[in-house]
Amino acid sequence: MRVTKYEHAALVVDEAGRRLIIDPGSFTRSLADTTDVDAVVVTHAHADHWTPEQLKGILQTNPDAVVLGPSGVVAALSEESIEATTVADGDTVEVGPFTLRFAGTTHAVIHSSIPVIDNTGVLVNGSLFYPGDAFTVPTFPVEVLAAPVGAPWLKIGEAIDYVAEVKPARSFPVHEKTLSEPGFAMHADRIKAATESVSGTSVVLQPGESLDV
Repeated sequence: MRVTKYEHAALVVDEAGRRLIIDPGSFTRSLADTTDVDAVVVTHAHADHWTPEQLKGILQTNPDAVVLGPSGVVAALSEESIEATTVADGDTVEVGPFTLRFAGTTHAVIHSSIPVIDNTGVLVNGSLFYPGDAFTVPTFPVEVLAAPVGAPWLKIGEAIDYVAEVKPARSFPVHEKTLSEPGFAMHADRIKAATESVSGTSVVLQPGESLDV
């Protein structure tokens, strides 16, 4: 299995000639030309994780692809006439060569004045876990963690603690578009150190770069 990181939160996972897309949002280049897509997972309803243009473009190229997300995502997509299937914490869904196990219920708190929405992370084929915008510590072991590194809801100390608690064998930082280039480098170094503290390894993937899982 191969995961390719795109800008910010978007991931494309390849397995056996088929693809899964996760969180194609407003900070990400258009993924409308991506073919052989079986499913799109949207972890929550914020625009940096999905846009109507992104999803409609992907579905035009891949009309049989299914879209999966928590109830708030399904409601938001329905307003754009995009059909989606509701998933929640504890669910497992088989789509093509992908086994998707979902974990987590709510978005991390941004501020007391901002409503907390639902957010559900996903484990892909028992190895790659992406939590969306949350510090969900799953009940299962994580081989590879896509670790959020910068956000209005995130302190780098919290991100360090999160990696240390999940204890992934490998990690790479995601959710970086709110950071400057030097800021991202500094935060990525902290993710690396946190992963190494639990005997794992970490790599920085630039947009378009891939990791074999």
